[in-house]
Amino acid sequence: MTLRALALLGAAALAACGTEDAPDPGQRSAPPYEAVQVEENFMVPMRDGMRLATDVYRPSAGGEPVDERFPVLLHRTPYNKASERLSGQARWFASHGYVVVVQDMRGLYFSEGLFQKYHEFDAPDGFDTIEWITGLDYALPSVGMWGTSYGAHTQADAAKLSPPGLETLVLTMGGLSDAWTHKVRNHGAFELGQQLGWAHSQLAAVTDEPSVRARLEAEGPADWFPDTPFRKGENPLSAAPNFEDYYLEMQNHGDYDDYFRGIGRNWAEYYEASSDIPMLHVGGWYDSYAPGTIQSFLELSRVKSAPMTLVMGPWTHGGNSRSYAGDIEFGEAAAIGDFAREFHLRWFDARLKGEGSFAPFGDDRLEAPGAVTLFVMGGGDGHRDESGRLFHGGEWRTATTWPLAGTEVTPFHLRAGGGLTPEAPDEDEGSSAYTYDPEHPVPTIGGAFSGALKRGGYDQRERTFRSLSGGSENGFFGSEVDGRRTADRGDVLVFETEPLPEDVEVVGPVAARLWVSSSAPDTDFTAKLVDVYPPSQDFPEGFDLNVTDGILRARYRDSRESESLMTPGEIYELEITLFPTANRFGAGHRIRLEVSSSNFPRFDPNPNTGEPLGRHTRMVPAENVIHHSAERPSALLLPLQPGK
Repeated sequence: MTLRALALLGAAALAACGTEDAPDPGQRSAPPYEAVQVEENFMVPMRDGMRLATDVYRPSAGGEPVDERFPVLLHRTPYNKASERLSGQARWFASHGYVVVVQDMRGLYFSEGLFQKYHEFDAPDGFDTIEWITGLDYALPSVGMWGTSYGAHTQADAAKLSPPGLETLVLTMGGLSDAWTHKVRNHGAFELGQQLGWAHSQLAAVTDEPSVRARLEAEGPADWFPDTPFRKGENPLSAAPNFEDYYLEMQNHGDYDDYFRGIGRNWAEYYEASSDIPMLHVGGWYDSYAPGTIQSFLELSRVKSAPMTLVMGPWTHGGNSRSYAGDIEFGEAAAIGDFAREFHLRWFDARLKGEGSFAPFGDDRLEAPGAVTLFVMGGGDGHRDESGRLFHGGEWRTATTWPLAGTEVTPFHLRAGGGLTPEAPDEDEGSSAYTYDPEHPVPTIGGAFSGALKRGGYDQRERTFRSLSGGSENGFFGSEVDGRRTADRGDVLVFETEPLPEDVEVVGPVAARLWVSSSAPDTDFTAKLVDVYPPSQDFPEGFDLNVTDGILRARYRDSRESESLMTPGEIYELEITLFPTANRFGAGHRIRLEVSSSNFPRFDPNPNTGEPLGRHTRMVPAENVIHHSAERPSALLLPLQPGK
């Protein structure tokens, strides 16, 4: 394959994953250096003899590199270091007084070795690269790293080994605090949409086989979802055994053991050993890494002396410079328009050059900057804007802690007849039941996900399934076309408040504590928090806004380290952890909890048989029951802000 073809593949793969912002066109800072010199494809040796292809960008003047030592910015990527986006960003940083190093990860594009996702080699490769950088005679031994998604994983991996010279990180929507609770598994359920979608988009980078390339061009991830779970040698990934091997290990590995504790798939086990350096953790309420971003901020703040900073916006994965997410508009203030360049430059200038101080917006928009800057969604009037999106609105705030000081975790109890109240249920309120059929799972509509799933969704405006950016022929990505809102399905239980008499702010971690039973030895339970808009002129049937959701595979209800199947008919108490959020439910709205047992193709459907994960031989319906009496008071646990 030609170098140009490889470069084009990298750009296409990056677009498919949607992992990074495009370079922002605005530029407020005049570059102090008129030109940049690029030296391509240094083959940097790693400790095991493999060599990784590395480009170096240096400030220059008069056709020669500036004779001065500069701090260094490092980006390690699986998406092709020569892509237009990365090279443009690198040139811009270099023109502002940095040596910039961009490297292809092991086994991809121009680098040697064999690639496997979240591999144990990633951490030592990062360490060895930084060691090589600090030996350059034109580089100060002062390295900062940046990157979104996988570009954030590579930062965390390097920091786990605390390499000398690493001084700061900007981790955007990545870092994998713990791959068992998000990204590979989500509390036991397999993140099918993310992992298979990513493998599909990257497979072209590692194969020259014409038949494989033709299949990739003819089929999308949605065409592969129905054939899962995959079997060894009987799936499209078998064309690249290294991809097939890592994917099948993820698909079939359930227990939290040495595999999930491995340094490439876990940061939580390595926080203590990690570099004690300032870190900026950037996440989005609709990003698939939201809980991990907050966990890393909290735990590293606890065990390190260096300052940690958290910025959480109303964004989807990689959407920092946008003011909307799916069908929801939050207002111009929600977007950090200069995120890809000026935002980072403010941080690095402050941390690596000692110039000025960091403010997320570069102005005095926030009166009292704190360690936590977050966007509280909501407060808008719900009109349909010129793009057809519902105007939900919101505002930025700062705080010194997470959860916010004064937060009161308040149970809203599930009631017979579908109510949701702070008052506890009566003794005779009993239970609610539904049938979950894994052959017809509840479709993924909204939520915090990344990659392939961002291509499809449910159009609240037209009450039809549609594509958000490309997508499948039937207008919904990878799932059965149903035509109903999830709340109208027979396999979804709905519990909601009366119309709220005043605004209610939910800011913090969210959970659902449920008493359940099932006819199956194993099944899943899902919980979705919904902001229900009342009917309006623009939306005559109202609007169901997915605020946050979560899932739990029942066999892991007691421990993530070992499974425990259920006894059919026996009642168990379990807790579903939803993603953290910050949303103002307006007066007249309802707070809704939707409970079910599937969310496909975001997660693999539980076959309900109790067979080994990824290796089941059949699928059967399950009769699932949610109990909500005084003796078994199932409840939605909401972090409320007093006076808000």
